[in-house]
Amino acid sequence: MTHYTFQSLKPLQTSEAKSPAREVMDGAQQKMGMVPNMYRTMANLPALLGSYAHGYDLFRQQSGFNAPEQEVVFITISRENGCKYCVSAHSFLADNASGLAKEVTDALRDGKSLPDAKLDALTRFTKVMFDTRGWPAREDVTAFLNAGYEERHVLGIVLALSVKTISNYANHLFDTPLDAPFESRRWDG
Repeated sequence: MTHYTFQSLKPLQTSEAKSPAREVMDGAQQKMGMVPNMYRTMANLPALLGSYAHGYDLFRQQSGFNAPEQEVVFITISRENGCKYCVSAHSFLADNASGLAKEVTDALRDGKSLPDAKLDALTRFTKVMFDTRGWPAREDVTAFLNAGYEERHVLGIVLALSVKTISNYANHLFDTPLDAPFESRRWDG
């Protein structure tokens, strides 16, 4: 099956974007020194980029997961969705900003068990939430809680699923080109 990609919608420059997309793009430029291609594509519907950025920031600030755990969740979801852009970008962030061990990131990318038991429980449960569309079995939740997480962390995964659905699906539709800084961690599935 040939997947559809947008033919008329193209990545936007910040000057072409409307609010709230323009503010998100300006913020990215200030914080990262660049506007990721993903933001440029999602800016075609400012509400989409605004919603993504707001949810992403809330996940980073209030999910209850530390930075390495956040990357485990994001990479797991992006891998399950087959999003080459997000697996690549979050692998780069895991290596360079979030403090996740490279062997853990590599295992996530390859769909293998993680060498850290707690992080392995996190990726397994994130996949359960993805696969069951939010209907985990009692034993799956119990195993997750027994690994050292709390029920509120389940809600953090729900937030991450919503954020990554926005970015992963948009990247599929645009076949978003990978930004140069993320090339060192390109993932082709």
